[in-house]
Amino acid sequence: MWSAMERVRVGRWWVLLVWALTRLVLVAGSLKVGPFAAPGGLDYSVAEVYHPWFEVLRTGVFPAHDVSWQYPPGAAGLMLWPALVPFTDYGHAFILLCALCDAAVMGLLWFAARGGARSRSLDGCWMWTLGLPLLWTTPWNRFDIMVTALAVAALLAASWRGLRGGPLRADALFGVLVGLGVLVKVWPVLLLLGTARGRRSRVSWAAAGLTVALGAALFAATMPGAFGFLTAQRDRGIEFESLPALPFQLARHLGWSGRVGVHEGSTEFLGPWVRPVSYAGEALSAVAMCWLLGWRARADRTAPWVLPDAAFTAVLLFVVTSRVLSPQYLVWLVGLAAVCLLHRATSQRPAALLVLLSCPFTMAVFPFMGRALVHGSIPAAVLLTLRDLLLLAAALLAAQRLYRATVIRAAEPAASAPLPPGRSGHPVAGR
Repeated sequence: MWSAMERVRVGRWWVLLVWALTRLVLVAGSLKVGPFAAPGGLDYSVAEVYHPWFEVLRTGVFPAHDVSWQYPPGAAGLMLWPALVPFTDYGHAFILLCALCDAAVMGLLWFAARGGARSRSLDGCWMWTLGLPLLWTTPWNRFDIMVTALAVAALLAASWRGLRGGPLRADALFGVLVGLGVLVKVWPVLLLLGTARGRRSRVSWAAAGLTVALGAALFAATMPGAFGFLTAQRDRGIEFESLPALPFQLARHLGWSGRVGVHEGSTEFLGPWVRPVSYAGEALSAVAMCWLLGWRARADRTAPWVLPDAAFTAVLLFVVTSRVLSPQYLVWLVGLAAVCLLHRATSQRPAALLVLLSCPFTMAVFPFMGRALVHGSIPAAVLLTLRDLLLLAAALLAAQRLYRATVIRAAEPAASAPLPPGRSGHPVAGR
């Protein structure tokens, strides 16, 4: 019989083996090499979207003429990054860099799990190892895996015990990495919600704000159109795969007069009632932010697992209320859930499982049934509905469990602790 320590040691190598085998297949499939070579070429996003952006960005300007460009200026760096890879074309270099980010995340999670036998778990490594393949080749054909790598690195840096300078230096590094993530895609700002009270929050927020300010100023001074993304999504409607789009998935089969079409660089529902439902989604996002701020004001945020749990919950809430819910958004959730599951004390284990269960439904629709969904396929709509409802359940469960673990349970010991002698209002014997 193996001892507990031996089982943990073997499990560490098993997860690396499974990770390597799945990536060998899926990265090769993304690259279209070997048995996966196909006349269709690389994924549409890499060949027809990212590469044209690269050609414009390399001239020193943002692709302001392209309505699909709706990202902060830091995303330009990720579009230009593949040019540094020698001996290959842009598309293959981009996918290889995504694979490198995947490996970096796995390495960070693996070493973090290895570093704390009692308080840490390999479950986070398994979440990352299994979650990405359940999204097929999407993770390696989108730059979201690069942003997720920054978010994972930031969350792990916040609890890095070996960093010289102690917790405040770790908080500063966390803030810098969050700031870099915000410069690329805005959602990493939500990682700041779970920072501990006092000086640690001030250091994290200041480092993030300074990083964003300096980066934005640099792009504004060197590349025209750096802030066009702020108004680029103003006229967007409801993307056909988002949760607010579910009523229209049903209504289109019940005589609704609208349609699915390309609008503002996205495949959206167009027609009656779309705009009011879009406003309702924005209102729900505002409600989610109010709830998160209320939680932050009341929660005990001292435990190290609270930071990733809060980040996972916040991103989930905004994903399910957003007008857009692209398949690559699941990469964010898998990465954040993986950091949560590194902590044995996490409150998010059931919500992380629901996110994992939603991945194969996402894969079934994107890429395999995406075109059928656009044309009104009922089976595709059913699978999409199951995916979106799983994510909604995960968001609600995550919020409930986070609140219970950090607000209700944190208050229970103070409320139930016995009063010391002489403080109950009754005389103490012998006095």
